[in-house]
Amino acid sequence: MEIKVLGPLMAESGGTSVVPSAGKPRQILALLSVYANQVMPVPTLMEEIWGADMPRSALTTLQTYILQLRRLIAGALGPDSPYTAREVLATRHGGYLLEVTPGSVDVHEYDRLVATGRGAAERGDDESAAALYRDALAMWRGPALVDVRLGPLLEIELVRLEESRLGVLEQRIDSDLRLGRHMQLLAELTSLTARHPLHEGLHAQCMVALYRSGRQWQALDVFQNLRRGLADELGLDPSARLQHLHRAVLAGDPALDSHLARRRPVLDLFAA
Repeated sequence: MEIKVLGPLMAESGGTSVVPSAGKPRQILALLSVYANQVMPVPTLMEEIWGADMPRSALTTLQTYILQLRRLIAGALGPDSPYTAREVLATRHGGYLLEVTPGSVDVHEYDRLVATGRGAAERGDDESAAALYRDALAMWRGPALVDVRLGPLLEIELVRLEESRLGVLEQRIDSDLRLGRHMQLLAELTSLTARHPLHEGLHAQCMVALYRSGRQWQALDVFQNLRRGLADELGLDPSARLQHLHRAVLAGDPALDSHLARRRPVLDLFAA
């Protein structure tokens, strides 16, 4: 079975979808998919579906939803499959488990690529790190679980994934900057700072890329735009690290040159 949650929910076997059209069974499939190969306790599944407003029939209704999912899985597997639907969506003591082969769920593969990329970055292999981060980010097909109703557990997972996506993007750009790709990054960073007008890390990266491309005045403009945005929206000043970076750009500090940046993220180059 192939399962994708980094975008609209997709789950299919042999080209046949097993995603139900009804909202609550779809929600259960999404949760079981995110935690595939782990037992999901019955109370956890019921909390995801109903929250604190749990009906008396919750357990029976949940069992009905599981039965619906198994029927869809059985139809996709076909009569010649060596596995049965009850083996794929298995009952375990106190819960249910969606059993899949390693790498068949996109979010698990995404997490693996990110972890491998971080290992490469820690070893100083920015070429491999950038490529691995790029592969991980390419797995996203849009906002995660965009067509699934979210309960408390899926909401937490969605926040984690969106934070991870932005963090991995920053780490990939840091690797690319250390590889001297500042000019190739300019268009992407200009777009990202427009989409995230209060994000200091992306603005710092944009400033450094512009500075290294011989556009010091534009790097200073990026800082001023962020400062105005923070003041207008939050009543805050840029962080001390970003102010130090601003002063370094003004002074033409040699530490801004790519060959001196070493392994530190851009925003940490001038940390106090």
